Parts: sequence; C-alpha cells; structure tokens
Amino acid sequence: MRLTIQHRTTYTYSEPVPFALQQLRLTPKQGIGQNVVTWQTQVSGGKKELEFVDHNANDVMLMSFGGEGHEIVVTSQGEVETSDTNGVVGRHSGYAPLWYFQRQTPLTKQGMAIRSLVKGLSGDYDDDIARCHALSARVLEAVKYETGTTTTTTTAEEVLHAGSGVCQDHAHVFIAAARQLGFPARYVSGYLLLNDQVSQEASHAWAEVHIDALGWVGFDVPNEVCPDERYVRVATGLDYSEAAPISGLHTGQAGSETLGVDIQVQQ
Repeated sequence: MRLTIQHRTTYTYSEPVPFALQQLRLTPKQGIGQNVVTWQTQVSGGKKELEFVDHNANDVMLMSFGGEGHEIVVTSQGEVETSDTNGVVGRHSGYAPLWYFQRQTPLTKQGMAIRSLVKGLSGDYDDDIARCHALSARVLEAVKYETGTTTTTTTAEEVLHAGSGVCQDHAHVFIAAARQLGFPARYVSGYLLLNDQVSQEASHAWAEVHIDALGWVGFDVPNEVCPDERYVRVATGLDYSEAAPISGLHTGQAGSETLGVDIQVQQ
C-alpha cells in the first residue's frame, strides 16, 4: 500500500518568543514493511539548525526560532510504501542496547496496579505472542478509550487508577506491564490510515515488545491488532518523551501559546 501523509503543526504566540529550540521527530523510519519513497519537512517562521540520528535510530531535526515572529508552522509530508508483516519489525538495531528497553521511566514505572494487571500471565500461556495478546486485551479491558482524561505527563499507574485514556496511555500501560513480565518494550509514534476519515487531529501511538524468536513486534491496544499496512512507524523510545513528534524548550516570557495540528493520511 502507498500512503500519502501530510502533518502540519502551527504554533501561535500572543507575544514574540525570545528564543526556542525544538526537536522534530517527523521522518518515518526505513525498514521492514516500510519504504519511505519521498519525505520533506519545511519550517516557516523558524530555522533548521541541524539533523542527526539519535540513540533510538530516530531521524531528528533541530529547529530554533525567536524574535518578532508570532507564528511557527512545521509541515512534514511525503509518501510511504507499506506492507503487512503482522506487526513484526525484526531484529534489534540502533545505538541503544536491548536491555535499555527494560528500564523503568517516570511514565512507565511499575506499581501495585501494573503488578496486579499482569498477575497470572507469566506461566499460563504456551508462547510469548499469546502472552502479549492476552496482555493487550487486559489493558483494553482496564483502560477504556476516552479523550480529555489524561495528559502527556500522566503515568501508567495513574491511567490504570483512572480507568480511561487514549492510545498514548494504552501504550504506556502495555509497556510497563510487558517490562514487568521481563520483556524489552518500547513506545512508537506514527500514523494510521483510518477507514472513515482523512483528516486527523493527532498522530497515533502503539507499543512494541521484543520477542526472541521474532525480534520487535507491535501491539496496538485500542484497535486490538498488530500493526499492518495501514501503519507508518516514525519514532521509537522508552516512552512518549523519547518519541514525541515535537518537543523542546523556550527561554524568557513568551505569552500564551496556541497549538494547532492537522494530519492527513490517505491511500
């Protein structure tokens, strides 16, 4: 399948920003089941400083802005050819060692709720794939999909106590639980072709678990599937903070900020 994607992010400030530096993780990964045909990122109102590959093998662009401008627009677009691999991404690669993905983070720290969620999963299944599918089903049962109940700083434990969240929260809970079971696990940000609409207000997120016989395998909890040809992988990391499409900082008083996101994914 060939997908055309456009991702436009607009920042509007009530007052000029003295100085800001942003990391852009917006370029899809080249790899198994995914071929990036064309891709470009344009910045209006800011300056591209440099590009590099980080420890998660993400393509990262560093952007700065400041001064008199009140609006910054970042537009990434291109075409990606995809194929269905049943969620299998393959063997581990990149600068970060595999054990790195068994670390706890503030967003995925395991507590009583996570330990209760995985109870009985260690020995009740014949293979790791069945165990991870059972875990995915448990996460979805424990956390219903509901927007507006969490933020980007809500932890996996907090999500389980609240009982609701979005795809980012499902991914964090799944990752924390998978690590509790002994699996290396990581967060994935990317795009998903929807059946009933082209325009979307946010990118998608899911989780990947490393299984010895297969390598990395994806699990999309709210959609109850392993990613297929409708999915485009962009960035990976320990949690959202390492794979966020745009993150950064600014100095001085910048006034109020308004963020607008428009994403279009179509075949």
